[in-house]
Amino acid sequence: MQVDYPRLAKTISALTEGETDVIALMATLTCEIHHADDRFDWTGFYRVVSPELLKIGPYQGSHGCLVIPFSRGVCGAAARTREVQLVADVDAFPGHIACASSTRSELVLPVLNGAGELIAVLDIDSNRPDAFHQTDADALVHILNRTFSTVK
Repeated sequence: MQVDYPRLAKTISALTEGETDVIALMATLTCEIHHADDRFDWTGFYRVVSPELLKIGPYQGSHGCLVIPFSRGVCGAAARTREVQLVADVDAFPGHIACASSTRSELVLPVLNGAGELIAVLDIDSNRPDAFHQTDADALVHILNRTFSTVK
């Protein structure tokens, strides 16, 4: 199954219209994104809870790491650099944190609020190698920007 990103964006927009609660938005996006494609084995947010520290937020899939410092792993790299991390092979990523041994590839996107502050990262894992592509990253960045731009 391939994601129909325009349809996904439209669905998320309809479901979240007028919502400003960050956790409600994250929970809704997690559910919709996770079930949009069978490549997505674990989908969730890691929220910025203090300087240089992420804590697990709404997610779908098996358990995840509870806390991730900005200095470690793919999620930490996305938070630290505020850049999308598109990782074809997690075993080749220096400092990868294996929250689930089945993860083979990963896509992590920084989440900014309307003031341009980092509030979280969206982490999507797959048990398939090289599961994600730039088209996934671009479409999801658009969805995240549209959803969280009104959050303060």
